[in-house]
Amino acid sequence: MVTDDDTFPVLVIDGAAFSDFDGFAREFSKLLCHYTWRGNLDAFNDILRGGFGTPEASWVLRWLNAESSRTALGYGATIKWLEDVLLTCHPSNRSHFEDRLLAARRGEGPTLFDKIVEVIRLHGPGGRESEDGIILDFG
Repeated sequence: MVTDDDTFPVLVIDGAAFSDFDGFAREFSKLLCHYTWRGNLDAFNDILRGGFGTPEASWVLRWLNAESSRTALGYGATIKWLEDVLLTCHPSNRSHFEDRLLAARRGEGPTLFDKIVEVIRLHGPGGRESEDGIILDFG
């Protein structure tokens, strides 16, 4: 857990403020400047690189009530999200998303919550894009 030492700017998202993925997208969008994120995880990754109103240097993303989010973005939300992705994904990606959907229906594999956390951690300590300096704190 990150301490409150004012070293880095802190942006807060509250898991008690939403109950589904669309709600998460709306809640996260409140952190952005003049931009609305609509739930595409590739775009989420791009947003975390900066330029959308988040701090330019290292910052903390404090996720309050993360256990509520873990439940809200569990397998039910993952199944719905994957079904929606399959409606518009490129045909070359279809089998990948179908496999993920089958696994999610069995309660296996990463949930939407897991995928979001994974993307955030790519931009933090030890991540592939650690230079962005995002510290995830489940406050």
